[in-house]
Amino acid sequence: MEAGIVLLLLFFFAFLRVPIAISLALSSVIGLWLVDFSIDTVIQKMFTGVNSTTLMAIPGFVFAGLIMANGGISKYLISCIQAWIGHTRGGLSVVTVITCMIFAAISGSSPATAAAIGAIMIPMMVKAGYDKRYSMGLVAAAGTLGILLPPSIPLILYGSVSEQSTGRLFSAGILPGILLGLTLIAYAVFVAYRKGYGGLEKVPLKDRWMPTLKATWGLIMPVLILGSIYTGIVTPTEASFIAVLYSLIVSVVVYKELSIKKFNSILLESINTTAMIFLIIAAALVFGMFLTTEQVPQDFASWVSDSGFNKWTFLLIVSILFFILGMFLEPTAIILITLPIFLPIIATLDIDVIHFAIIMVVNMELGMITPPVGLNLFVVSGITEEKVEKVIRGVIPFFAIFVVVLILIVIFPDISLYLTDIL
Repeated sequence: MEAGIVLLLLFFFAFLRVPIAISLALSSVIGLWLVDFSIDTVIQKMFTGVNSTTLMAIPGFVFAGLIMANGGISKYLISCIQAWIGHTRGGLSVVTVITCMIFAAISGSSPATAAAIGAIMIPMMVKAGYDKRYSMGLVAAAGTLGILLPPSIPLILYGSVSEQSTGRLFSAGILPGILLGLTLIAYAVFVAYRKGYGGLEKVPLKDRWMPTLKATWGLIMPVLILGSIYTGIVTPTEASFIAVLYSLIVSVVVYKELSIKKFNSILLESINTTAMIFLIIAAALVFGMFLTTEQVPQDFASWVSDSGFNKWTFLLIVSILFFILGMFLEPTAIILITLPIFLPIIATLDIDVIHFAIIMVVNMELGMITPPVGLNLFVVSGITEEKVEKVIRGVIPFFAIFVVVLILIVIFPDISLYLTDIL
């Protein structure tokens, strides 16, 4: 009964537009009060829960991504790729996807990827004759790669909750991320040929080396971050702050595009974003305490077992659930609310925990481009000053691509798991 009351309160607060962290914490505290649980323990759990070395990677990657976006690194990456393939049929849309993939391999954030690349590429694509609605949809969709390709903030959280290796989770996201990126590129080229979208004027070969040389600093960054993690030199948390130091040096010393005013703005935005994520984590830990006290995960696992669900039925049901939740909640909240409930069931049905992480994240990517609360929709709407409805219409064709890739990942676990043992 108490579990039902807590869920009703959670949805009630969310309906009133109360921030998800406050909704989670408040409804959970009321539930714990109903079962006569010590509030002192709640406060202690909130503080000890966020006091995690693994979670410290989050502010590092958030900060590094913002420095990249504002310090010239993303701009020179775009110029380099544009010099080589910007003149081809649909070249600018291909540039958009590839740059999103590279940026994603540094920032770990979908909204940051969409904002950094969209601010430059959408006006450029429109000027070259691309339909603005299509351009906005492409950036919103490709921007979601920020939470699939490593280093991914949701995968860091998943590893913290499930006690799985962050390095293994990162390696599991590589092939699915590349598969989704290549599928988006194939669709972009198809659309370009069908609608006659051209490219920019061809850059002579001798003039391509200068932008390539300038972009080398940014191209080295994913290799530096991921290489240091997979070779065991540093942990993901240490790598995140190496990324901050590297991006600061490149932006200030090499590109000289990071002023004190810009840095203060980046620092403030980084603090706001990190504080929001950690507040959700702390609130979700209280929610997890309530679920554990009421034995909700165990009861749910027993119900699934007694209902005779097999692995495929369960994965279909949770995929639909994640998609629906993604329409209203951000990935951080979804992982922290649902994963403690699903972990016992995953073990019962013999589903690989790493594979399940990638299924979960791809569903969240769908949620980030799904109304009414898809984050990337609002990011693209904000940078283009267009209505969200127009961005939604532009992103509709990309739903089918995500669904097809999701089905392939579910059916063929090796797409996610092949690199985990190798790396």
